[in-house]
Amino acid sequence: MKLRQVFSSAFIFIFVSSAAIAAGDAKFKESSNPNSEIYKKIDLVAEVFEQIRARYVEEVSDEDLLEDAIRGMLAGLDPHSVYIDAESFKELEIEQKGEYGGVGLEVVMDGGALRVVTPMDETPAAKAGITTGDLITHVDGEAVAGLSINQAVSRLRGPVDTKVHVTIVRKDVEKPLEIDIVRKVIKLKAVRHRVERGSIGYIRITTFNNGRLSRDLTTAVRDIRKTAGANLKGYVIDLRNNPGGLLRQAIEVADAFLERGEIVSMRGRTRDNNARWNASRGDLAQGLPIVVLANAGSASAAEIVIAALQDHKRATIIGERTFGKGIVQSEIPLGPDSALRLTTARYYTPSGSAIQAIGIEPDIEVRAILPNGVVRASRREQDLENHIEAETAEAQTEETEPKAPVTAAGVVNRPLERPIPAALENDEVIDYQLKYALDLLEGVIQAASGKTPAS
Repeated sequence: MKLRQVFSSAFIFIFVSSAAIAAGDAKFKESSNPNSEIYKKIDLVAEVFEQIRARYVEEVSDEDLLEDAIRGMLAGLDPHSVYIDAESFKELEIEQKGEYGGVGLEVVMDGGALRVVTPMDETPAAKAGITTGDLITHVDGEAVAGLSINQAVSRLRGPVDTKVHVTIVRKDVEKPLEIDIVRKVIKLKAVRHRVERGSIGYIRITTFNNGRLSRDLTTAVRDIRKTAGANLKGYVIDLRNNPGGLLRQAIEVADAFLERGEIVSMRGRTRDNNARWNASRGDLAQGLPIVVLANAGSASAAEIVIAALQDHKRATIIGERTFGKGIVQSEIPLGPDSALRLTTARYYTPSGSAIQAIGIEPDIEVRAILPNGVVRASRREQDLENHIEAETAEAQTEETEPKAPVTAAGVVNRPLERPIPAALENDEVIDYQLKYALDLLEGVIQAASGKTPAS
């Protein structure tokens, strides 16, 4: 199905021409037309439009007023539905080319500030210490409040090697943080890989907004297989702090490791937003065990992959509960240089679960620990202002028939114990989540019991 739909400009026509309705079409409004109340409200909007044009202390362009009206409508919806104006549309085109000048952050608007979903790997933002959950309240001394998400993001972007100053509010930190970041070329490299301990393939997927993802994933597996040879024991797929991206890319990644069965389904209000995708034959990992790393920064398309591999028992999920973005956005063109990114459907895991505002629980919970021994609390979809609520159990039962997951032989799922490391010493940073995954694949940890084999 097509995720990019053509949207009629009927609203703008009705909005502008409703002044004519207000002037003389009272008979039409008072008729038995079931939409008469709607047209009365449109008349009210048109009246406000005309009053601002005629009486506001400073002249405001009609274009600005109309675009603000569109943003006002979207402001009452969920935080992922946004208007992409001409300036932001250009920025979007630059980003989709895979390269732009900026700091490297994935953000959403949350209560008049930019909430960091995740900093991209090896970007200026990540190197400056910005982390998932941080709130950006000011950019170059100007408040973010009152800006659209596109306007705020455009202020973070700019020419390479220029400096941007951000004010950050961080949970459990008393005073706002003032951080200078030097913009660099942000290249959206989707896949990184290496061999760990001589026998385990490590694959990090940083985004699903990349048309080369499937090819790069295949290349990574081929390189790992060549390097490790007969010693290869399995794969770690790292989806931590992956903010998601294109639905099609998520489906292709999940399909790469599944032989059969449903990957994901989605349902919206219209027929063209109802669809289901199934896996085709062929397992890129050739049946070897897979461990997936996840955390609160794993969102959207990343969660589709995590849920599919978990429900089909094809992988063991290690880490923390995911972000919980279980909704789909369609980019709807509004003309040659603007678009509407609108939430049009919920998606459902192969077992029939809706994860919106809930997230996915890992099979083994291993929490990330800072050098001082503190476990950082993370904000998720459920904490965002105006988020779409989770479905009730009754609604899921009525709408979805859970499907029995397909079992992949040799992969242990849902272990019983989950040891949490003690506080770190000497400020040494250890990736305990990755360490646990490697130990599990090497057989150092018995997943079913959580016990270490006797020596």
